Amino acid sequence: MEIVAGALPSLLPKLAALIVGEYNLQMEVKKGIIFLQEELKSMQGALQKISKTPSDEIDDQDKIWARNVREMSYDIEDNIDKFILQCKAKQHVCKTIIDRSLELLKQPKIYHNIAIDIRDIKTRVKEVAKRRKRYKITSKIAKTVTIDPRLLVQYEMEIELVGIDEAREEVIKILVEGDEVFKQKDQIVSIVGFGGLGKTTLANAVYENLREQFNCWAFVTVSRTPDLVKVLMDMLTALGKNNIIASNSDIILIKQLREFLKNKRYPIVIDDIWDISDWKAIKCALPDSNVGNKIITTTRNFSVGEQAGHVYKLAPLSSSMLTAGKMEWYNVYQSIGTGLEKSQAFETMRKILSLSYSDLPCHLQSCLLYFSLFPEDYKICKTRLIWMWIAEGFVKSKDQSKSLFEHGESYFNELINRSMIQLIYNLYNGSVEQCHVHDMVLDLLCYISIEENFVTILNNGKFPSNKSRWLSLQNGKEDVVTEATTILEQVRSVVVFPFGVDLMPSIGRFRVLRVLDLQYCSLSKGHSLRYLCNLFYLRYLGLRCTGIAQLPEEIGKMQNLQTLNVMENQISSLPSTVVQLRNLMCLLTDKWTRMPNGIGKLACLQQLSKLCIDKSTVDTAVDDLGKLTELQVLHVVLPKWNEKLVNCLHKLQKIQDLHIEVLSGQRITGGLDDWVAPRQICELNTRRSCWFSRLPPWMNPLRVVNLSVLSISMTELQPEHLEMLGRLPALRYLELELDHDNVGGHRSFVFGSGLFPCLVHGEFSRFVWPVVFQRGVMPRLRELSFSHSYVRMAKEMGSSRLGLGNLLSLRRIAIDFVSECASKEEAKKAKAALRLAKQMHPNRPNLFL
Repeated sequence: MEIVAGALPSLLPKLAALIVGEYNLQMEVKKGIIFLQEELKSMQGALQKISKTPSDEIDDQDKIWARNVREMSYDIEDNIDKFILQCKAKQHVCKTIIDRSLELLKQPKIYHNIAIDIRDIKTRVKEVAKRRKRYKITSKIAKTVTIDPRLLVQYEMEIELVGIDEAREEVIKILVEGDEVFKQKDQIVSIVGFGGLGKTTLANAVYENLREQFNCWAFVTVSRTPDLVKVLMDMLTALGKNNIIASNSDIILIKQLREFLKNKRYPIVIDDIWDISDWKAIKCALPDSNVGNKIITTTRNFSVGEQAGHVYKLAPLSSSMLTAGKMEWYNVYQSIGTGLEKSQAFETMRKILSLSYSDLPCHLQSCLLYFSLFPEDYKICKTRLIWMWIAEGFVKSKDQSKSLFEHGESYFNELINRSMIQLIYNLYNGSVEQCHVHDMVLDLLCYISIEENFVTILNNGKFPSNKSRWLSLQNGKEDVVTEATTILEQVRSVVVFPFGVDLMPSIGRFRVLRVLDLQYCSLSKGHSLRYLCNLFYLRYLGLRCTGIAQLPEEIGKMQNLQTLNVMENQISSLPSTVVQLRNLMCLLTDKWTRMPNGIGKLACLQQLSKLCIDKSTVDTAVDDLGKLTELQVLHVVLPKWNEKLVNCLHKLQKIQDLHIEVLSGQRITGGLDDWVAPRQICELNTRRSCWFSRLPPWMNPLRVVNLSVLSISMTELQPEHLEMLGRLPALRYLELELDHDNVGGHRSFVFGSGLFPCLVHGEFSRFVWPVVFQRGVMPRLRELSFSHSYVRMAKEMGSSRLGLGNLLSLRRIAIDFVSECASKEEAKKAKAALRLAKQMHPNRPNLFL
């Protein structure tokens, strides 16, 4: 099911399965389904075309027709799902004589009902199509010619945009410094950001500042559907070429441009590039030279900008960049999210943003619209969002070698590349764990959602009277709950936020719910999970930090459940029936929540965190764990090290994130020496489970190119081992613990130039000092920690020898010294050297000793 195309993307495969499946349908029913398939395929194609058109350019009748088709598709899918569920249910009943007799009586009724439903649906589909034809106006109606809103922004705001001076100087600096670095070669800067952010305005400001210094100049706009011939002609005209040979051939025009620009110095702005192929075509007209030309491109797509040149990512609009002297823009900014402001400025901004939205493929439009469920400035967990997309049916598996979650990640990354969502980085380890959308983008999404009846947001309001499919309960009072009546029966998703929990109706009122998320909502006061197990269609259940102490034993009935999140609760053990959830792909629990026997039956599991194994069943549980061959994320908590674990891990060849913790605190030496991690490993944390007796040969930069988080303990570290770790291309977080008794006769550890290029956080435990940081090492390191470090030869620890000044991004240093093998005086000198190094560092990082 997708929002833009209704339920059609998931409905069509279900109809195909009904025909070829073992449902023993009558011929009349099969013919009806075949008719529906063909009609709905045509409707899906039409909806996809409509979705590529900005909302204000769509005919009103087409809007009404599209809304009717979507609503109809939801109802059809509900009926089909109901039939499939009934068929599956009768296969699981007890096979006593009485039960078999009852089933024989029920079965004709089930098939009779589906036959009636198909006939009714067929009639409804025909009527929707006929109604559109009946009222379609064929006479030509004059359309109002509108001015491209980006032109208004470019020329009305270029003088008044507060804060643009700083951004302009930054771009100019990149262009000018490139002369020194690349010896007068042409410099290309790509300004990247979402629509309406001010890319064009900034590019124009840089252009106006530079152009008088050159022989000729040009500012041309490409746009979403470019006419290459027109773009090239505009460029020739703007550059001031005389005797232009007019032509409809882009090859002839490119040749003229190359001849004219040979040995000339110029700044050129190529504004609003949507596709990299357009840039490559235009780039052919710009001959390479050594005279220092300045080329500026603007784009909404990060990957396009990256391929075009040096990326300058424009910061989101803030209160420091509003248009001075225009209170209406301030009002727009202040009213973001309300959808109430109807000024010309608001409409202009909305149209600009709509271009980016309309350019998205249908599946990405659905994923982006989903953000309208969340409040303004809400930080959304990346994994939570992707599993919700999967539950909604937005994520399709076209490549069987990748999991649904991996496909969802690719959707997420594409939205990032198109500048539609903003990342929130974890400063501690440099990872992307959360995201959000800018207020202006959210405003557009809410506008579309409300207009098309996609999402109903309850915020101090009443329950709607229309047929809502998605509910977002954000804030309100308990007394409005009584107003909810039959309108809840078709609701597919409910996302509840803490201040909106009093709006939550009884779970028993929902019939076709697919997603229920109650994260951080207190369920301790009268909110019962009594009817939870009647939600047979449910795919996503989010109960994180809700105050519950147990799950109902009947949870095993929820056969469609894909994601179950019960983290941060006081649940001591999961019900034994959890192992009946054969479609479960993501199971998130706490380290104190015991797992029932038979975990190996959950063959679809891709993420399991945290698996708490009981002491009495550790052997059986580890054997079962080896059966979960689809696992990509595994966080396992053991009472003590188990020898079977290595054989188990050998079977899990899809693992990307592995975390092993031993509660006893007794770490075995060499426990994982014989294990070879899969090539796709991204995160490995075994520091609190075992000691590596050596650096594993597989942990090299040519094999594990995606390894970004590493936390391990080693009994020995040779200089070549440190260098191998330093050359891991994606490593951003490192915890490395040594057995100080086996460090050998090394006088120091040298972190050489060029090593650890992506490291953000480095923690080195039980190292023997001194250590040396050479110039060019760890250029992104923000946090450096040495815990329980042993001081030797402190007299060699002068601040210049230490080299902390070579860590250009350093913000925090924490060092815990143990004075073993050194006098108190030597330890005192070591700390003094560090304090001096801190004072001399340009960032003056925080120092903790």
